[in-house]
Amino acid sequence: MPTQLQPAVFLDRDGVLNRTYEHGDGVTHPPDCLAEFELLPGVPAAVSRLADAGFALVVVTNQPDVARGTQSRNRVEEMHEYLRRELPLLDILACYHDRGDGCSCRKPKPGMILEAARRWSLEMNGSFLVGDRWSDIVAGQAAGCRTALVETPYSGRSHCAPDRIVPGLPEAAAWILGLKEERGAS
Repeated sequence: MPTQLQPAVFLDRDGVLNRTYEHGDGVTHPPDCLAEFELLPGVPAAVSRLADAGFALVVVTNQPDVARGTQSRNRVEEMHEYLRRELPLLDILACYHDRGDGCSCRKPKPGMILEAARRWSLEMNGSFLVGDRWSDIVAGQAAGCRTALVETPYSGRSHCAPDRIVPGLPEAAAWILGLKEERGAS
C-alpha cells in the first residue's frame, strides 16, 4: 500500500512570520538579535490552524547577512530555536549565501524547498509557499507550489505572478484552508 505524502506550507521568515526593521535606508532588514525578534500579529494562530489541517510547516529563509559579515550564524540560529519553541514547525532551512555565491538554495532558486520535500517526503502538488518577496514566489512556483504573496512596498510584485495576494499570513492561511476545504468537498 503506497504511503500518502503530506502537503506542506513553506513559509518565508522575515516579513511573513516576524517583524522586519527599516534602518533609514528605505530597505527592510531582519531583526539583529533575539531581543528584536517579534512574531507578527495573528501568526501563531494562523500557523496552528494550518498544522491542525494536516500541513507540514517548513520555514525557508534567505539569511545573506551572515555571508556579508553583518550577522552571525549563531544569532540567526537563536531566532530559529525561538521559532521552533513557539510554532509547530517541521523544519527550518536557511540559506546563508549572498547573491554572487552561486548556490542552489538561495531563493529565487527552489533548492531549500526541494531539499525539505526530499527530507520529509512532502507532496509538492498540494503544497503552498507564503512569502513577501518576488523571489519567494518564483522559488515556490519552480518547486511546484501554489503561492501567496504578502504584499508590501518591497515585494516586487511586478516580477512575479502569485496565485493570491494577501496582507499577511492570517489571510494566506484562510485562503489555503478554503482551498483544502473545496478539494475535500469535491
